[in-house]
Amino acid sequence: MGKNAMHNISYGLYIVTSKTYKDNGCISNTAVQVTSNPNRVSITINKANLTHDMIMESGVLTVSILSEKATFGLFDRFGLKSGRDVDKFDGFTASRRAANGTLYITRGTNAYISGKVCQTIDLGTHTMFIFDVEESDVFNNDPSVTYAYYQANIKPKPKAVGETPTGQTIWRCTVCGYEYVGEELPDDFECPLCHHPKSDFVKVMK
Repeated sequence: MGKNAMHNISYGLYIVTSKTYKDNGCISNTAVQVTSNPNRVSITINKANLTHDMIMESGVLTVSILSEKATFGLFDRFGLKSGRDVDKFDGFTASRRAANGTLYITRGTNAYISGKVCQTIDLGTHTMFIFDVEESDVFNNDPSVTYAYYQANIKPKPKAVGETPTGQTIWRCTVCGYEYVGEELPDDFECPLCHHPKSDFVKVMK
């Protein structure tokens, strides 16, 4: 099966937020309007994410639509760190609170959609949340960012090692593409770009 065909599906990018004992959010590419009357939107979240558990508990969420003016800092804060380890809103002021109590993002976004979950669908590793839209607004006319635009224009591009003159081993981060040269990765190694651990690196050549 040609798995690369999946790369040709166009995706937008969003920050999905919820609130229980604290505010939290994550990056998603799965927001879709499923009906217009009633106005309902679906979003699919990995069960490993803290945001998933918070939506399940609270039943409320907000989807902030990222624009082409979004910086990598937003993706780093909300997509490359875990809310189980850090407070993603610590020191972050570019947000406002929606009527349902969740925060929406006001920088690097062009709109937000907020609501209450009316149905969940178990998809194994993920849960699809379908929610009734209760509040929404448009901030500006900046184009919505696509995953392709993010890859080409926002995501940092570390210089790839590609090959080494002495045939050393190269380890590549599966999250951001950073390459490390060395026979073995230290057990406590952390990607200097996206901060993911050794387990997210693969050996690409020797």
